[in-house]
Amino acid sequence: MTKFSIGMAATAIATLAMAGSAAARDQIRIVGSSTVFPYTQAVSEEFANKTGQASPVVESTGTGGGMKIFCGGIGEGHPDITGASRAMKASEFKLCAENGVDSITEVLIGFDGLSVAHASSAPEIDVTKAQLFLALAAEVPVEGKIVPNPYTKWSEIDPALPDAKIQVFGPPPTSGTRDAFVELVMEEGCATFEAVEALEKDAKKSVCQRMRQDGPFIEAGENDNLIVQRLQADPSALGIFGYSFLFENSDTLKAVAIEGVAPNEDTIASGEYGISRPLFFYVKNAHRGVIAGLDEFITEYVSEAAMGPGGYLSDRGLIPLGDERRKAVQDAALAGKKMDAPGA
Repeated sequence: MTKFSIGMAATAIATLAMAGSAAARDQIRIVGSSTVFPYTQAVSEEFANKTGQASPVVESTGTGGGMKIFCGGIGEGHPDITGASRAMKASEFKLCAENGVDSITEVLIGFDGLSVAHASSAPEIDVTKAQLFLALAAEVPVEGKIVPNPYTKWSEIDPALPDAKIQVFGPPPTSGTRDAFVELVMEEGCATFEAVEALEKDAKKSVCQRMRQDGPFIEAGENDNLIVQRLQADPSALGIFGYSFLFENSDTLKAVAIEGVAPNEDTIASGEYGISRPLFFYVKNAHRGVIAGLDEFITEYVSEAAMGPGGYLSDRGLIPLGDERRKAVQDAALAGKKMDAPGA
């Protein structure tokens, strides 16, 4: 352990003592992404079974919410790990540093397809990113002008689409899934329209990123299981969530094809499916060697049995990293490599 790491660990211990505790808590605490949650939960169960230690407390707070909590400080009252369905932002890294969380290890665990899905009883549907933008944006181009979204049915966007009302359940702004959907679907779909491309930078950003709030798009909270339940109850509705939730509910749900490609392990890994993203967890290095079992938990999470090809996380829908990249991630995670500040 470096002098820096020893110092940070000592600081964490002092913080715990000042909190009135003779020793660090005996359970790892994890917050963050609802998409990463099922993977972390699976590792937690395996960790507890193998070690006999208490299973970590895992909370699904959303990526943005998790970052805020994680960056709140070091010590017993703050979580040890946060899951994220996008990379840490520069503003979040700065918040961490301001609160003394200045040594963090970033761990890329694999890839996930961002799925648009509906009930298995619903008719097959294939949509483009441009059509999804027209369905879900607050403002859209109509006859060369940007106007409040007038579309209430899919068939109004394209007669080839179902003559059904637009009803899409999706994540709130604090979710990494929402961030990824806006970046990979809304912004890319938006960019195909000349009327949008002609706008000034700030106006273009607003049009491309702002989701409609007049009914067709429904924020369903951070719990993706609630979206799954809504779709199972209403075959006409669509939902947006990570591929793992589609994978786990494939008996009752099916994917909507995006520009002719449906999400599966092969299309996500190859990049053929156009809405895929990396998944991460972040470790507070000051808590290593202080919080019981934290090092062992990290070892289990990055093991071949978990995140390798054919590992138990791939059984739950995670798309593994290639061999060389996975080895680099594993080495960095085990060594507690301090991440650099993200780009702005």
